[in-house]
Amino acid sequence: MDSRATLSEMNDRTREVFRRVVEGYLEHGEPVGSRNLARDFSEKVSAATIRNVMADLEYLGLLGSPHISAGRIPTQQGLRMFVDGLLEVKDLGAQDREYLDGTLGKDRGDVADVLDRVGQALSGVTHGASLVLAPKREAPIKHIEFVSLAMDRALAVLVYSDGHVENRVFTPPPGQTPSSLREATNFLNALIEGRTLSDLRSVIAQEIATRRHEIDQLSESLIQSGLAVWDKDDASAERLIVRGRSYLLQDEAPEDDLERIKTLFDDLERKRDIANFLELADEGDGVRIFIGSENKLFSLSGSSLVVSPYMNADRKIVGAIGVIGPTRLNYGRIVPIVDYTAQLVGKLISGQS
Repeated sequence: MDSRATLSEMNDRTREVFRRVVEGYLEHGEPVGSRNLARDFSEKVSAATIRNVMADLEYLGLLGSPHISAGRIPTQQGLRMFVDGLLEVKDLGAQDREYLDGTLGKDRGDVADVLDRVGQALSGVTHGASLVLAPKREAPIKHIEFVSLAMDRALAVLVYSDGHVENRVFTPPPGQTPSSLREATNFLNALIEGRTLSDLRSVIAQEIATRRHEIDQLSESLIQSGLAVWDKDDASAERLIVRGRSYLLQDEAPEDDLERIKTLFDDLERKRDIANFLELADEGDGVRIFIGSENKLFSLSGSSLVVSPYMNADRKIVGAIGVIGPTRLNYGRIVPIVDYTAQLVGKLISGQS
């Protein structure tokens, strides 16, 4: 069903009933009854008339009734129609803007630390769970070094062209010697400069195959095990920062909401399909809203996700920021907050670049 076409086909009374039911549900999280609507309706109509309109909207699949005698709540399809055609996005409040600006502070520090603070601030200002997908490090590499620490321990030092340094302790192949460490270091540094870590593994594999006689077997094993330190560690890939999950348990959520939230927590703990989170935001600029099963990452929990990408100095999408919660989120307020926070992070990433 095309939501815009359906809205345009509604008369004013039907559209107002639909809007008021959705807005009432989003504000209070409870079914909206016909008597309550009749008291504050823009025209003088009876509760029976409004019930008939609600029945028509239920027939269209836009409203549902959780209990026989209860009022109506919007379905997922109804929420999508409301978001696409009737949602009034508010301007970002001065207090929210000041709070988010203050998150970065004068001492911006490490990108990972700032993104963690951004996640906390976003959760605090929206009273929802925040998600921040930190970018993987793709800066070209300047130098690599292997340092022996003990018979069974070695340190791999990776220096990026942007000045960032990563140190990893790993277990080298048995029998490694100072000579094999130097040989492996020299071999890698002859190939590594100007390449990112994601470029490096295939290049190294090809070079080892064609220049096997130039390095002994021990050095070859050392090179491969040293690279595996980064290949197998999450620090070189996207990192999902989750903050504010406790907010979802406040306000005495209904029992069915608690079950969905438990499922959501399980998804967050497993951090399943993190790549999908970025893909959700990678199909266009600006904020996107995913409701219930539209959200691949949290489809089982029936939650909503408001997500926006952020970009680096080259206008390339490198990460995403979002707020998740029950489908009765205050979308009109959260959309500008997520949008503005993504812009702040984009400026930070560009500055660090």
